[in-house]
Amino acid sequence: MKRFADLIADALPGVKEVFPWDLEAIMESGSDHLLLDIREPYEFEAARIQGSINVPRGILETACEYGYEETTPELACARDREVVIICRSGNRSVLAALTMQLMGYQNACSLKTGLKGWTDAEMPLIKANGDEISVDDAEDYFTPRLSPEQLPPTN
Repeated sequence: MKRFADLIADALPGVKEVFPWDLEAIMESGSDHLLLDIREPYEFEAARIQGSINVPRGILETACEYGYEETTPELACARDREVVIICRSGNRSVLAALTMQLMGYQNACSLKTGLKGWTDAEMPLIKANGDEISVDDAEDYFTPRLSPEQLPPTN
């Protein structure tokens, strides 16, 4: 049996990752890139990188293809563009990048450390209404809050 961390470790050798400062340089370069946030819609509404689009991980494959209700045309036609995939911590984005590479995306990469790392580097995030989020509020948002039932058993 494989655990989530095992799946990430298996996928990592085949996935390019970029650090937050690399993404900042990509964004400032004016290159033809696409920022793809694969978190759930409620996560995307709370905090996002300006200019990113949201396609939740659960519908990624059909969003990448024409002919489905989930088709996202900007994504479906981006197989030759640089696509930087964003999630909370840089794990889901690794799996998504590998999937997209298998689907023919030549330049799909993952934001290493995800939005947590983006926040740690004090890069700007916005809310759904376009207002910028303070670094303190972003750090608070990305602080894990696990209930006792979500922690591994100790026995």
